[in-house]
Amino acid sequence: MGTPSVSEDPVAAVRAFNRFYTARIGVVRDGLLHTPHSLAEARVLFELGRREVTDVADLRRTLDLDAGYLSRLLTRLEGTGLVARERSRVDARRQRARLTEAGRRARAVLDERSTAQTAALLHDVPGDDQDRLLEAMAIIRDVLDVPPAATPFRLRPPRSGDLGWIVSRHGALYARDYGWDATFEGLVARVVADYAQRNDGRRNAAWIAEVEGRRAGCVMCVQRSERAAQLRLLLVEPRDRGLGIGAALVDACIRFAREAAYAELTLWTNDVLEQARRVYERAGFALVASEPHRSFGHDLVGQTWSRTL
Repeated sequence: MGTPSVSEDPVAAVRAFNRFYTARIGVVRDGLLHTPHSLAEARVLFELGRREVTDVADLRRTLDLDAGYLSRLLTRLEGTGLVARERSRVDARRQRARLTEAGRRARAVLDERSTAQTAALLHDVPGDDQDRLLEAMAIIRDVLDVPPAATPFRLRPPRSGDLGWIVSRHGALYARDYGWDATFEGLVARVVADYAQRNDGRRNAAWIAEVEGRRAGCVMCVQRSERAAQLRLLLVEPRDRGLGIGAALVDACIRFAREAAYAELTLWTNDVLEQARRVYERAGFALVASEPHRSFGHDLVGQTWSRTL
């Protein structure tokens, strides 16, 4: 096909590239990767496999699909025994979806075949050309992945009802996304109760993030010892992730701990919480200890992170 010249109609050039690439990777054939599934069905299976249970509304936003079209996709996958749907126990108006065991096997087949297909695509490409190819792909993503318009948010101290919301949202979200049992919600309740009893505004503090007047996140900074504070219960609502709320909440903890004359700020998390760990790393925290444990109905790896102030 050749490289488009700078004088070529850019719309025609992009359309030509799209035709070439979709044919090259076989997405226009019936049955993606020699499976019974269309590309859209495969994307649904992939996204559902990223967590135990997913809100259908969140899935629709992630895939940017029409609600009716997504419903038809889920109905087909449910009919073949790959997906199960249920009403949310927190809000009966919301529907949740998860992969069945058969669905997880189907997703694994798609994942394995996609990996093999990509490896075959790259096999005969020389190393220098592979570098050019990957660089070009990165440029395409960088140019086209325009971030959404910034949504304003604010941080404020907790008000009446906020502490109960912290417990409720931690319990609901971690049960939904990770399958953690009620012992986790009990732990959060104890942390919140301890904060409420010890809070003097001098060595302990908490913040609620708000977007358009609704709660969007939270965090606490509590005394661990005379010289060390602890960051606890960082949470950002799924619909508000990507706005910088997590980083702002962590920064608020760091500033408060410095002003309260702490020398160190620590936190405890689990290795499955990848998004939170990235926020901590960017804020200057370092991993200082790691230990497997059995908690909340799962085998986990607990991590202690710390940063000097």
